[in-house]
Amino acid sequence: MAQATIVGSGPNGLSAAVTLARAGYDVRVVEASDTIGGGVSTVDSTLSGFRYDVGSSVHPASLASPFFQAFGLAERVDWIRPEISYAHPLDNGRAGIAWHDIERTAAGLGVDSRSWLSRLRPLSQHIDGVVDFTGNQMLRIPRDPLTAVRFALRMLDQGTLLARSSFRTDEAAALMSGVLAHANTPLPSLAGAAAGLLLAAQAHAGGWMYPRGGAQKITDALLADLEAHGGSVETGTRITDLSALDWGDAERGDVLLLNSSPRLALTHPDIPSRYARAIASYRYGPAAAKVDFALDGPVPWTNDQVAQSPTVHVGGTQAEVWASENAVAKGHVSDRPYVLAVQPSVLDDTRAPEGKAVLWSYIHVPQGSDLDATELITRQIERFAPGFRERILAHSSVPASSREAINPANIGGDILGGAFTIPQAIRRPVLSTAPWRTPMRGVYLASASTPPGPGVNGMAGWHAARTVLADAGVRSRTLLGELFSSR
Repeated sequence: MAQATIVGSGPNGLSAAVTLARAGYDVRVVEASDTIGGGVSTVDSTLSGFRYDVGSSVHPASLASPFFQAFGLAERVDWIRPEISYAHPLDNGRAGIAWHDIERTAAGLGVDSRSWLSRLRPLSQHIDGVVDFTGNQMLRIPRDPLTAVRFALRMLDQGTLLARSSFRTDEAAALMSGVLAHANTPLPSLAGAAAGLLLAAQAHAGGWMYPRGGAQKITDALLADLEAHGGSVETGTRITDLSALDWGDAERGDVLLLNSSPRLALTHPDIPSRYARAIASYRYGPAAAKVDFALDGPVPWTNDQVAQSPTVHVGGTQAEVWASENAVAKGHVSDRPYVLAVQPSVLDDTRAPEGKAVLWSYIHVPQGSDLDATELITRQIERFAPGFRERILAHSSVPASSREAINPANIGGDILGGAFTIPQAIRRPVLSTAPWRTPMRGVYLASASTPPGPGVNGMAGWHAARTVLADAGVRSRTLLGELFSSR
């Protein structure tokens, strides 16, 4: 039986692991941390009974993922589907509200109702085409060319200065800018528009769902399937040099998959110089500074609808959000930063003791920053939720400079696996129609630094595993369905 060794137990590593285990490989996953899941894990980081996700907390891309659809993640995890996908508070109690129902969203945007619908309804109604276009290597013909063209046109609309005149109300402009800011890139930009439009379309398609009990439930489901098919995970094993790792013999069909920074491939003794130069030139982007809050009750938002939304983009007007993201790109942090906040206990009573609440939050910062974002985030939330400071029982801060020690794939605190730009979307991390394959025999890349990039969708791991199987002579257009036909 051929062996598959996978470095890193994040969702891409585990998706590759369960695929190869079901295909008959003897699978071993090695993980640097003492816990499994990478960013897709849940811990008590402040006080006992207050549960926080280490990385992403809400997962718009998960159930739209072809891999997770075949895997049956919807049935394996108890998902919460909020009525409000995300909210964006403004001064004086105003807010933009992105309901799962796109018509209800548009109705709340007044004169911008038709503008919102015209931009997002064609994408949300054809979400499979959007996912196919954005969820694969860019050097290919999309299966739904019309939707791909629509998506590209809206990228031009929202990724250039045309975005300034897209909407007439502060609510609609802020609602769009807040979702585009997820990309941690200057705004407006085509890359930010691509990431944000995908998320905004999913908000009105499947919705911004999250697992009851925390992101760890996704990892638990993948681990259970891996173990059921003979695979195993070895924790507390940090791999820093591939020349010292015994992963088998490529001549007999053994393989090594890296759910890590591609820089780990530079330690392979047989790496060709041209490939090494390409990997070394792959750029990492700005980082994230995270703060978890334990609260003595819900966040006291001035706007009642914001209080109902698990995901809140706290950044003020479109101009303020743009200024915040552009400041980070220039190497500093705004006094009024864009804050991505999640209050999962709004709908999930397993996340905090009765009557209490948790708040997960981060801001974007320059790569390697040692900034403790606690006070900046507290002041920005207090702006739209007076009394927030008094509800804080405890907090836990993770500066960007600490993230790489926790997760070696987060170079300089970059949680997206590389700078999010259009050139790097095509060259991620090298220019190739199959960037998951390396020139070293039996060695593959399977992280967010490969297509389709960041997001809890398992697709980078699936693409890597599929490439392994193709190289072993397994060629089938229905391979995904065949492997997971029996769950």
